[in-house]
Amino acid sequence: MRISIRLSLLFLCLTLGGCASGRDPKDPFESFNRGMYQLNDTVDKAVVKPAAKGYNAVVPPPAKMMLSNFFSNLNDVVVAVNDLLQFKIAQAISDTGRVVVNSTGGLFGLADVATAVGLEKHDEDFGQTLGRWGIGSGPYLVLPLLGPSSVRDGIGLYADGRASPMRKVEHVDIRNQGYAVNLLGKRSALLDKEDVLDEAAIDRYSFIREAYLQHRQSQVYDGNPPRVKYEDEEEDSKPEKHSSGNQESAVPVVATPVVAPAAVEELVAAPTFAAVVSDRPTTEIVPIRHLWVSQGNGMH
Repeated sequence: MRISIRLSLLFLCLTLGGCASGRDPKDPFESFNRGMYQLNDTVDKAVVKPAAKGYNAVVPPPAKMMLSNFFSNLNDVVVAVNDLLQFKIAQAISDTGRVVVNSTGGLFGLADVATAVGLEKHDEDFGQTLGRWGIGSGPYLVLPLLGPSSVRDGIGLYADGRASPMRKVEHVDIRNQGYAVNLLGKRSALLDKEDVLDEAAIDRYSFIREAYLQHRQSQVYDGNPPRVKYEDEEEDSKPEKHSSGNQESAVPVVATPVVAPAAVEELVAAPTFAAVVSDRPTTEIVPIRHLWVSQGNGMH
């Protein structure tokens, strides 16, 4: 995985120079990104998705849960480091406690004992740390094999890879097998949710881009990002004047948000290989223009 990240970033440096002709200011490299999205999608359909189906068929649910807990426990080490970098001291103590409790009482993280005793799972990474200290996301990027990202999050991804306990595994084959198992576990969890994205999005690429960028903005602000007012909302909010004699009454026009099921956000947050490098929180509402995607139970 570490080599894959380096190759992805190097490939971007060599190719993005001639691609900055996009129309969307958030996505100046749209031509490149769409091509990379198609490549990732092809690899997913040809290799990752069939392997994930095989993983689901072979590995029993209790074993899948234990493997998921194990890799989540390793990720908590990275989370705790980023807690400290963001000066979230109480949260850093809590997440460090999660690692200690799950690594001991949870048998090296196979069981999530920490959640049962009240130590909540958090989600922090170096991309969020940079954002917290005022560094913008920069242009949207689709990384080869790694999926949706941005300039800031690409740097954060590399930094988190350097801090990950998986990097300490010196045996290359074992380390790569660990990455593969983690990937398959995360990808298999999304198999039954893909139809929701197909139904929700006319242009999957644009939908994933907007959802990813707003999801990351929400994460940087711990679920409470600044409200963005769009031009069409400004038009909708202007009062309509109705004449009645010499009197005029203002009738506000309110845009009604469209609601999408919870599964959509999980898919757009981690399509293809992006699933292996992020653990998303389970209670969050992400606004996508007039589309609201909830990760809570049911639809809101």
